[in-house]
Amino acid sequence: MAGSKKKKKKPVLVQIFTIIFSILLSIILFPFKLIKNFLKAVLKRLRFSIAFKISASYFLLYIIIVLIVTATSSIGYFVYILNDFKKEAVEKDITKINYNLNSLNLIEYSLNNKNIENINIYDSNYKNIYSYNKNYENQKYTDNIISMLEELIINSTYIHSEQIYRDNEFYFVNIYYDISFLVSQTVYIVAFIFLSSIAGILLFIPIVSRTSSKLIRPIKNMTEITKTISVSNINTRLDIKDTQDELKELSMTFNEMMNRIEDGYKSQQQFVSDASHELRTPIAVMKGYINMLDRWGKNDKEILEESITAIKNETDNMQDLIEKLLFIARSDKQTLSFTKEDFNISEILFEIEKETLMIDNKHEFEFRFLQDAHVYADKNRIKQAIRILLENAIKFTSDGGKISVYGFLAEEFYAIKIKDTGIGINKKDLSKIFDRLYRAEESRNRQIGGHGLGLSIAKIIILGHKGKIKVKSNIGEGAEFTMLLPHI
Repeated sequence: MAGSKKKKKKPVLVQIFTIIFSILLSIILFPFKLIKNFLKAVLKRLRFSIAFKISASYFLLYIIIVLIVTATSSIGYFVYILNDFKKEAVEKDITKINYNLNSLNLIEYSLNNKNIENINIYDSNYKNIYSYNKNYENQKYTDNIISMLEELIINSTYIHSEQIYRDNEFYFVNIYYDISFLVSQTVYIVAFIFLSSIAGILLFIPIVSRTSSKLIRPIKNMTEITKTISVSNINTRLDIKDTQDELKELSMTFNEMMNRIEDGYKSQQQFVSDASHELRTPIAVMKGYINMLDRWGKNDKEILEESITAIKNETDNMQDLIEKLLFIARSDKQTLSFTKEDFNISEILFEIEKETLMIDNKHEFEFRFLQDAHVYADKNRIKQAIRILLENAIKFTSDGGKISVYGFLAEEFYAIKIKDTGIGINKKDLSKIFDRLYRAEESRNRQIGGHGLGLSIAKIIILGHKGKIKVKSNIGEGAEFTMLLPHI
């Protein structure tokens, strides 16, 4: 008779399920937790390059793949050899048990399988009628998968359950097999896969290292180039020939950004240069008159009055220029604010008409406001923008010329159109007239004057109210500016 083996008392179903689930989960997650905690601790203490981090990520991915392959291969192999064992041994044992079912005492002599730990046979009422091992005779019949898994994991014992129909009666059979030899074979497979994986690492590391370096090389090149960029060589750009995919897109984006920075820098330089030039002229004029007064003009009343008038005019000119520059500077710093309110646009249009007719009698004016509209805007700033456009029309239109101002609704906008019969603007200058301190060649003379900031300020005001400004012009045919403001 087979040797005895004392069995532990089984826990309840919930406890069994909890134990098995916890064991399986711990076994599966333990390697991942170990690797994760190790890498996390190392990365906290050390500062690695991107190439190393990429290599480490590949290595971690390799380890995860190895663990998954090991787990699936070992489980698959174990299920395969277990099924093979069932076909070769279990089915033969069931056949012999069925054959000797009427002579139960002959069962143990008919079996040659040394791996059998016990056989329990139950009648149709699940009453034990035969035990191969007497220590198991109180064991109840089981076909519960959880109990079978528990026995398999803890004791390396496979429980086979079978139902036999014989002589109009049902019999239930449990056969307990010691399958530790199958478990050992599976362990050998796991060990073989691990050893193969370790050997694979020797090939994996240099390949990954080379791949990481190749991936990072364009970034290193970008870094070296960007380190050399300064004011003196702001036109330096990244080479996109050897880059691909996202790196190429990054290089192109960087180059586009540098183009914008270079344009802005050059524009700023030009702005500073032009502003300095504009300030240099009135300062030079004032200094000339002051020197003249200092040398011999103090006692000449006529020269004294001329000097005071000139200095006063140049001071007003400088003050006007500085105020305009400060306005643009606040716009650039985004500290420019508008005091908005609800009002009818006709309020400022009629004010401008009255003021213009009062101060200018050298031009023919036509004011025609076809409709009125309710707007939410800064009244003073809107009036300033209209004034700038109207003053430009007056400035560049010779005496006797006609200037027309129209106001009308244009869908969701209220349009204010200012049209003149002046010298006009060359088409090549139309895209630049709103640039700061820009003056077209036709306007560069001291008689016309100005700083080239008015249109820039008008554009800032209009865009600050979510409006639009348009211009149409040809040389000798006058200019037409249209200011569009959203209305309520």
